[in-house]
Amino acid sequence: MKKISLFTTTLLLLIFAACRDENLVTEVEEEEEEEQEIVDMTDYSDWDDATHSSAATLNYDMVFNQSEVLRFDITIDSDDWTSMQSNLSSILSSGSSRPGESLDFDDPSFYPCSFKFNDTEWYHVGIRYKGNSSLQSTYRSGLKKFSFKLDFDEFEDDYPAIKNQRFYGFKQLNLKNNYLDASEMREKVGADLFRQFGLASPQTAFCVVYVDYGSGPQYYGVYTIVEEVDDSVIKTQFADGSGNLYKPDGDAASFASGSYDTSEMELKTNEDSANYSDVRALYDIINSSERTSDVEAWKTKLEAVFNVDVFLKYLAANNIIQNWDTYGLMTHNYYLYNNPDNSMLTWIPWDNNEAFQTGKNGGALSLGMSEVSSSWPLIKYIIAQPEYEAIYEGYLQQFIDEVFVPADIISTYSTYYDLIKEYVYAEVSGYSFLSNDSQFDSAVETLKTHVQTRNNLVESYLN
Repeated sequence: MKKISLFTTTLLLLIFAACRDENLVTEVEEEEEEEQEIVDMTDYSDWDDATHSSAATLNYDMVFNQSEVLRFDITIDSDDWTSMQSNLSSILSSGSSRPGESLDFDDPSFYPCSFKFNDTEWYHVGIRYKGNSSLQSTYRSGLKKFSFKLDFDEFEDDYPAIKNQRFYGFKQLNLKNNYLDASEMREKVGADLFRQFGLASPQTAFCVVYVDYGSGPQYYGVYTIVEEVDDSVIKTQFADGSGNLYKPDGDAASFASGSYDTSEMELKTNEDSANYSDVRALYDIINSSERTSDVEAWKTKLEAVFNVDVFLKYLAANNIIQNWDTYGLMTHNYYLYNNPDNSMLTWIPWDNNEAFQTGKNGGALSLGMSEVSSSWPLIKYIIAQPEYEAIYEGYLQQFIDEVFVPADIISTYSTYYDLIKEYVYAEVSGYSFLSNDSQFDSAVETLKTHVQTRNNLVESYLN
């Protein structure tokens, strides 16, 4: 056996001691980091079960107050605000798109904020920017009036005291910026009309937003509060809210032949058990050759997986009010909910800020939709069936008879005008899509003319 020299032995002992000391330093540093993570100096004195607890009943009368403009105050630490801007810049600084076209990018990150309403605080609320084309356009125009998403328990792992924090029962809310809507009311009116017509659609209300990131509250203008579909819409507007909820976005949202892609079928519920068999079944059936070889068998299979009646009802309402930024022209802005009551995918409309106008990229769809190609099979193949076309036309008549009634809608526009006028007039440059007050006045008058024009057009189309 070879002997180990005194020099070698000494060297090994020194190396061992150095490694031991380094490990000790690392352990001390990790312990210090853990101690820093658990320090929470927040005063939670505003916490109350009726306002903050997940056990509280959803308070629609408070959160979606129809007779007042609510005020929300958001305060963000200056360092978090800087990080929030850097995060947004890094996401949107590359790539480009045409108006209304979606880009494939990750959602901006959440940051903690203090959220106040009626002098009551909600703590460490997650806030992030939201949107796609509207987010890009607002950013690149240099405006600050962004849309926000709020998540009231986003940071519960960091702050256990806010576990399951809610805002009058709501976990998430959207503060939508009324992008390119001089009337500031299209988002609200569109969602309300769909719901009045018996379709699942979010609740909405008007609010104003102030943001303080170190220099005092800055007025961000008039926003529309929009209910989150996967938070409370499917729980309150369906008998069973446990089904799969999808938010398609991208080519796959068209359901055109060859477009199927699960990565573009964002699953908002039941993520851990996802197999996408329901949306796959709809894709396979809508593009099946049985549509021409055995149409009755095709319709039977289609109606087993897709609520065709709801879709036809939606098409009627959507085409009358004119909404160019949705299916048939754009591959986004709708949800599909697999209703456990009947195992059928059910259409839920989303994003109405650019409705009630002819629109861009060739304009909104015509009432007859004859211009729609096979690139949009849910319209093209369904409306080609005489039985379905007759149902659709019946819904056209019903919508103008019962919901989109000129006298009623014009009265609604006047009520909302009076409600939000002073807040719209108070918007300031850099935080508004308006150049002057008269743009708001003119936009509301245009909406009043629009409802009568569309009613006349429907009557002419049907007769």
